[in-house]
Order: sequence, then structure tokens, then C-alpha cells
Amino acid sequence: MPRVVSVYFPYLTTDRIRRSGAEAIPVDQPLVVVSKSGSKRWLSAVDRVALGLGLRPGMPTSKAQAMVANLAMVDAEPAEDAATLKRLALWMLRQYSPVVAVDGTDGIVMDTEGADHLQGGEELLASGLVNRLRSRGLAARAAVADTWGAAHAIARLASVEVTVVPRGSLAKAVAGLPVQALRLSAETVQALRSFGVETIGQLSAMPRAPLTLRLGPEPARRLDQMFGRLAEPIEPIRTPELVEVSKNFPEPIGAAETIAKYTRRLVGMLSTRLERQGLGVRRCDLVFQRVDNTRQHLRAGLAKPVRDPARISKLLCDRIEKIDPGFGIEKMTLVALMVEPLEEHQVATELIEESVVDLAPLVDILGNRGHRLYRVAPVASDVPERSVKRIAPTAPERAETWVAKWPRPSRLLASPEPIEVVALLPDHPPAAFTWRGKRRKVKRADGPERIFGEWWLRPRELQAVRDYFVVEDEFGERFWVYRAGDGVDLGTGSQRWFLHGIFG
Repeated sequence: MPRVVSVYFPYLTTDRIRRSGAEAIPVDQPLVVVSKSGSKRWLSAVDRVALGLGLRPGMPTSKAQAMVANLAMVDAEPAEDAATLKRLALWMLRQYSPVVAVDGTDGIVMDTEGADHLQGGEELLASGLVNRLRSRGLAARAAVADTWGAAHAIARLASVEVTVVPRGSLAKAVAGLPVQALRLSAETVQALRSFGVETIGQLSAMPRAPLTLRLGPEPARRLDQMFGRLAEPIEPIRTPELVEVSKNFPEPIGAAETIAKYTRRLVGMLSTRLERQGLGVRRCDLVFQRVDNTRQHLRAGLAKPVRDPARISKLLCDRIEKIDPGFGIEKMTLVALMVEPLEEHQVATELIEESVVDLAPLVDILGNRGHRLYRVAPVASDVPERSVKRIAPTAPERAETWVAKWPRPSRLLASPEPIEVVALLPDHPPAAFTWRGKRRKVKRADGPERIFGEWWLRPRELQAVRDYFVVEDEFGERFWVYRAGDGVDLGTGSQRWFLHGIFG
């Protein structure tokens, strides 16, 4: 069963206005957006400050002005809001899932089946997405559920930023939600309330025939969509600049060999179109539409722009076994989501210069299996944990190098671990230390090597120092330990001891 993520933007319009900076509105000044129809003017959106002062969407502008004196009012621009939402959907399409669509005027929905593991799971995907949006000045709430209807409702009604409904727990999660969460018209919601029906649980317990007779088929249809009894496919967003090829089948296909054959054909068609435009693909999606109106997909990412059909086909065909054709696949679509200019280069012969082995194909294979690949590159810093950084596996060589004045451990811990030490202050190495519950007697030691804080990065490090020692225990194991401080002045550090690395 697919998993759906619904992202809701409660302050999309006001966040967009503040991000643009065109109005230069102070952060603490309440901001409202005004819509007009003839002589009637009302609030179509309010920001957090205005909401805290009692202003609400739909309120007449005159009443809002009477309630709040220093009110910043901006005319509504629905086209700009729609364009912002579309740009966000395209960004999520490239970053998170092949199936992403705009959900109304204030949200985005996406199917994350087969894509959430690349982000570390559903919880990390949703929380990471919300955090990235917040860093861009956009408030958002996200919900993960089995169906579009459930995720849509929970994202808009939950009080927390991220909600993940476990598989099989949908009925319990939505039973207490109000009936307006079903995306029904205001008239239908009012009619249900007149019958005493306030929650989805009460509505689902009603007999289906009388409900349909009184209110039509819409309430029952929305209930079936929310509980997964009726499919609600997500139509992915598409733009003219996306390079896309597709194949419709008069008779549904299902055999893995047949799927692989048509995959290679689509890749060939895509490569031809990319060649005409001088482009190479960095990320592409292969979408399978089944006869039951559901979709499955494969995503392939490449370290460098490529349009070699054999290389792209291998990345996609290697994972065809993950596709469940069900009762058959009636359409296949291949979309190039991320493309870059690709120039032809003269290949040097071995008579002229030595050939360079290209690791990009291997990186592509491992990366598309879910492995996170990177290289460690040096950084100009004496502080050990700041002297390395992760870079892309195919990134060019960097000019920086490590200074090899002092020995460094082959294994540096992710963060220094506290140890209990017996040592004579201020300059003597440890005589013994206890790490992870095991006491070790020091037989040999070298040091100290003093490392000073980087005051130009953090003012608090102006006086901070660390004294590092290489110590060897009675079993011949060697460790890299340090004391935070100079052993005398507490202003230079806490004088506590830590283990930072292990020598191989």
C-alpha cells in the first residue's frame, strides 16, 4: 500500500509576502491580505501576529481595522500564491518523490512509496522537509498516512508540525476528526451537523443508503477515499520544460522481461531528445500506471549528467523486481527531472596520456541502491572535528591538505566521549583512565599537543585550549585523549578529560 505525505502551509500568502521583502513589514507588525468583490472587502489570509490578536480569514476589513490599529494590509494576489505553490511542488518533485501534486490552494501532496528510505524513513523525511521549508521562511505542517484524504485532514488539523500515522492505524487516527476534514462543501457539512453528525467516526457508522439518499454520493465517496476503499490517484505535476517520453499499451503488460524491454526503449527515446537539446540527465523517474489506476515508480540518480542509454537502462532495469504490476501496466512514463548541459569531450588515447578511470558509474549503482556515498576532504582547521568535511564522491580534488606535524588517529569518534582520568596537573599525561566502564592503565604516553580555539569563528573560544595526548595501555592499544583547558585556569576549559580517537 502506498504512503502519502500531505504538506500544509497555514500562512502561505503572508509568508510569501514577507519573504519577498517588497513591503518591508516589521516582523512584529500584524499582516493581513485583503480580497475584494465589488465594494465588499474581507480578510483572505492573516499571519501569526494577526491571528494572535483575534483576526480571522473571512472577517470584514472594517472590523479588522477597528480591532487592530497598526494593521499592515496587502491586496490578495491569488496568481502569485498559485505560482509559489507550483514552484514548491516542482522542488519536492526533484528532491523527494516522483509523484507530487498541488493540493488545493494551501498544500502539496506526494506519494513516497519507495522513496522514503532515501531520506532515512518517513519520520525523518517529513521532519526534514518541514525544517527545510522553515529555513526558507515558510511555516508548514506535514502528515504521513495510508491515503491522501487522511494525510490531508491530519496535516490541517494536527497541532504538531509532523504526524506519522502507522500503517493499519488510519481508522483510529481519523475517527475523532470533524466532518469538514473530508473536503466536503460547506452546505454538506452544515447538513450533517443538523443531523447531529460532528465527527468522521459518527459519519462512518451511519447506514450508507439513507446517507446517500439525503446528501448525495459525495460524503460516501470521500469516506471511501479516506479509508482506502476507493482509489484517489495523485496526478504528478508536469511542466513544459521537463523532458518526458511515454508508452501506452493496448494490452496491459506484467512480465519483468517485457517491462525491461520497454524501459530500454523509453530510455533510448529520452536520450535522443536530450541529445537534440545538448543535455544530460542527473535524475529521472520511471512511472508505471496500472490498470487499477494506481502508480508505482522507480527513480534513478546520476553523479554527473549522462545520456548514455545503456548506463541509464542498467540503473532502472536492475530494480524492476521492486515493481508489482498487479493486474497489468497500461502506461509507462519516463521523465527527466534534473538535466544539465552535456558537452562532448575529446577522449585522449593511451599513446598521448594516461587514461583516467571514471568512478561515476560505480557511484551511480551504489547510490541507487540506497547507499549514501561521500568522500572526506581536508579543511584548514586545527580543531580535529572541523578539519574534515564530506563532499560528493565525484567532486574535484581540493587544494587543501592536512598538516602532518603530529600523529592523528585512524578513527576519530563522532563526538568526544568523557573519560575518568588519574593524572597529575597541569602537564602530565594520564596514568590511568576509565572509558565505557573499563579501566585502562597507561604504559606509554606522548604529549601534550596544545590546540587553541578558533576565536574568529566563535568569540567564546578566545581563551579555550585543548591538551592532546597519545596514550598506550597495557594491551598495546593506543588512544587519543585530551583535557579541556590548560590544567590551571577554568577560563580555558572545564579541565575534564575526553577520548577523541583510536589509533589502528
